[in-house]
Amino acid sequence: MNIDFENVLPADREHYNTFLQEAVDALHKEGYFVSTSLAPKVRADQKGLLYEAHDYPAHGRIADFVVLMTYEWGYRFGSPQAVSPLNEIRRVLDYAITAIPRNKILMGFQLYARDWIIPHVQGQEAETYSPQEAVSRAIRYGAAIQYDTVAASPYFRYTDEQGREHEVWFEDARSAQAKFDLIKQYNLRGVSYWCLATPSRKTGSCWTITLI
Repeated sequence: MNIDFENVLPADREHYNTFLQEAVDALHKEGYFVSTSLAPKVRADQKGLLYEAHDYPAHGRIADFVVLMTYEWGYRFGSPQAVSPLNEIRRVLDYAITAIPRNKILMGFQLYARDWIIPHVQGQEAETYSPQEAVSRAIRYGAAIQYDTVAASPYFRYTDEQGREHEVWFEDARSAQAKFDLIKQYNLRGVSYWCLATPSRKTGSCWTITLI
């Protein structure tokens, strides 16, 4: 079972840890393994609602394993950039391995593309779709797919039928291999995909698959 509470108030950090311990104790009696999802922190005292209540050492001690949510740098309401840039993931892992046993760490890997209209307007939402759709659009609009070697992520730009320019960041075999190599380099437990089905605006349906 995965426990994923986000935007927990910093004042509730210890309450969350206590809840987690009680939940794990109860679920272990029923034969369940328990994982938790953690925001991608780069240091223990990182500020922000996403981070402060996520206690890496406590979760690493209590849970059977943890899922690091190493994606969403390219947030759908933010400016265009790689969704899970390898250089940023490294910063998260460098901290995580000091607080959590490596054999308990699953690195998150997103299975979707983000498509922004540019120039980006604050508050404008990027479209989310599958990596396969990203390749299809690149072909349809005759866009050349580029590869950012720092982020280890492919991207391209195209102009739609309304004359609007778009910037798309997604994942392909090269970026996936770079992430798998990183998992081996850090000797982690494995990978956790988010998500098995591309999120739908209508249903919001999404499944997570974890490989351990």
